Amino acid sequence: MNALTGPGTPDTLTSTAPCGGAPEPKDYFVSRDGVRYAGSHLIIDLWDAHRLEDLPHVDRVLRQAAADTGATILHGHFHHFGEGCGVSGVLVLAESHVSIHTWPERGYAALDIFVCGGCDPYGALPALRAGFSPGRVQLAEHKRGLSDDP
Repeated sequence: MNALTGPGTPDTLTSTAPCGGAPEPKDYFVSRDGVRYAGSHLIIDLWDAHRLEDLPHVDRVLRQAAADTGATILHGHFHHFGEGCGVSGVLVLAESHVSIHTWPERGYAALDIFVCGGCDPYGALPALRAGFSPGRVQLAEHKRGLSDDP
């Protein structure tokens, strides 16, 4: 049993190992400006944003934003909390994840975009701006997995 699943819950781990052998070791850490890290994690707040209660629209915008980072979407799950209410959703990426939580009654959306390897999380911003037309965007970047190794 996987330690992260409950009793009686089947494991749902997947592997990308090639048939007949172990995967070739690859290093997806980023080296930029003399700094080595796992990836960039953007924390994004959208204010005075629009269409935050429209689940199909939120799904489309996030998928476009993820694609614009250069990431590979593996799975998506979105939940609508009811008429006039918000949406929460996540895209699982080969390179990490994109998530959103919306409060349409406040015109607010909280997003995070974490990508590793050659993906550029800032590539998602034009799709988010076009899709939600926010009046204001707050953004913070956190470099995950900072390493002292060259």
